[in-house]
Amino acid sequence: MNNFKIATCQMNVVDGKIDNIMHSVELIREASHNGADLVCLPEMFNTPYDNNKFIENAEEEKNSITLEYMKTLAREEKIYLQAGSITEKDKDNLYNTAYLISPEGNVIGKHRKMHMFDIDTDDVTFNESDTLTAGDNITTVKTSLGRIGIAICYDIRFSELWTLMCEECDMVLLPGAFNNTTGPLHWQTLIRARAIDNQVYVVATSPSSLDNPYYVAWGHSMIVDPWGKIVTQAGRNEQILYANLCNDKIESVKKQIPVLKNKRKDIYETISK
Repeated sequence: MNNFKIATCQMNVVDGKIDNIMHSVELIREASHNGADLVCLPEMFNTPYDNNKFIENAEEEKNSITLEYMKTLAREEKIYLQAGSITEKDKDNLYNTAYLISPEGNVIGKHRKMHMFDIDTDDVTFNESDTLTAGDNITTVKTSLGRIGIAICYDIRFSELWTLMCEECDMVLLPGAFNNTTGPLHWQTLIRARAIDNQVYVVATSPSSLDNPYYVAWGHSMIVDPWGKIVTQAGRNEQILYANLCNDKIESVKKQIPVLKNKRKDIYETISK
């Protein structure tokens, strides 16, 4: 991995796709002008987090107004852009899809959320699978900055996925939107744990905790280094976070705690079918 500056934009997401797109453009430009080489956006940054809104705001990749703005902006600013996630329509299916765009304005990676958040308790019922379809691919992309893995929100709870993904990456970009119950309890713990387990940087980007009638996210976007140290963290309000990601940090951690070398592969192994 090369050393570079990253920015993650915890943004207010409102009920209006064009408004969200244009606001994300403002934040991306600000981050780029402050020297960021890679800019990240939140999960479902162009729509409220709601099954009906997913349907309303779904876009086919080849005709996506959101992606056209993002590709143009990445090219103009000469940055890598992890364009959060949007609802991607592909034939009869909808996916929660995260895109990575190069400084040339090309889509160089896409990740469809693999794990659907389906819950049914006395207090809350929410089933993403009522609307969305799970993706099937582990996503890593080799770039001039380093090897980048992409996961989305609920994917963070499945360590097997991360074990496989992080065999081929230096950092993981995680657009996510935990709620006000799971957020205080698990958000920080899971992000730090995945960074420590896999000795990678984890950059987690949430919408802000803007009050709305659909879904209020926990916020608290953060950047965590391979030691599990929180480099920088947002609160509940809109904010752009910045950090310098350094290859020396990754190499230092791997030398001091060589868990990858010390695995008992003669006893256990994580494989992809």
